[in-house]
Amino acid sequence: QVQLVESGGGLVQAGGSLRLSCAASGSILGIDYMEWYRQTPGKQREFVARVTSSGSTHYADSVKGRFTISRDNAKNTVYLQMDSLKPEDTAVYYCTALIAISGRKYWGPGTQVTVSS
Repeated sequence: QVQLVESGGGLVQAGGSLRLSCAASGSILGIDYMEWYRQTPGKQREFVARVTSSGSTHYADSVKGRFTISRDNAKNTVYLQMDSLKPEDTAVYYCTALIAISGRKYWGPGTQVTVSS
């Protein structure tokens, strides 16, 4: 089992920045990539960014150039630096971790990000 806990969400004005953190604990050996997703009411969960165990990154087009994902393997933590925030970035943000051996993906409970116009 892997437990994920997100933090850092909140209310920010458009154009501002927030930094989300996600700490992993439990059976963390073998975590391959970690990701951020987001979801707004009535919509499907949307991929935001991914960072692999080797540090390779991938972003959704909607956040490319504004968001930066990073990973501290020593702290078992993944971050999402969000700059130039827009009202359409408002969502609950979820962290995930994929265990390579089992192929199982774990999800955190989410953290709310609200961007006011």
